[in-house]
Amino acid sequence: MSRLGTEISRLRKEKGMTQKQLAKLAGVAESFIDQVESGRKVLNGTLLARITRILGQEESNYDIYENDEKPGDNKTHPKGAKNPPKPVQQVWNDALDSILKAVPVYDYKMDKLLDTRQLPVISNKIEGFPKDKVFYLQLEDNDMSGFRLLKGDLVLACSTAQIEKDALYFIEYNETRVIRQIKVLGSDRILLVSNRGNLSTETAELKNVKVIGKLIRLEVKL
Repeated sequence: MSRLGTEISRLRKEKGMTQKQLAKLAGVAESFIDQVESGRKVLNGTLLARITRILGQEESNYDIYENDEKPGDNKTHPKGAKNPPKPVQQVWNDALDSILKAVPVYDYKMDKLLDTRQLPVISNKIEGFPKDKVFYLQLEDNDMSGFRLLKGDLVLACSTAQIEKDALYFIEYNETRVIRQIKVLGSDRILLVSNRGNLSTETAELKNVKVIGKLIRLEVKL
């Protein structure tokens, strides 16, 4: 059973609902709920949001606690307990984090969060990269239009300082953050390639270029 399936089952039972009742409210088959709770099915974002609302996670403003306790209750915790009960929403988030992750979207400064996008987690990785190292960039220029990277598009990237041959990278160079293709010329020199319709190259010393992330894939703005 998956962690998410376990949480759905637990919260459903806490509300006194059967799988059939939850299925009817969610607009799915009873067998589908059974498969979700047993870990044989994975919810998409729409169904997840619907079931979350049905189970009261939004309507209660997350004010539901395990063991029916809330901050400020005059109940004592079991002897030796080090931490108070987790809010159900935190448990819910922990369960979600094992199958879906809210990947941050940044501008080039990366000093504030623009948005998040949910991506599936497989074996603790996203697109084959560690889930805690991936992020989205919103492109700010057309320097790489020849590579079909246009202003406003989103690119998924992975934090790294390593350089692979002919890959596209988000770098800092001459106090400016840009997207460039990098070609390795030697142990201490690289070629920075841009393309605004015409190919442009610049030779740089490796020590003067800070690699922030490697581009994984493009999401085109329609």
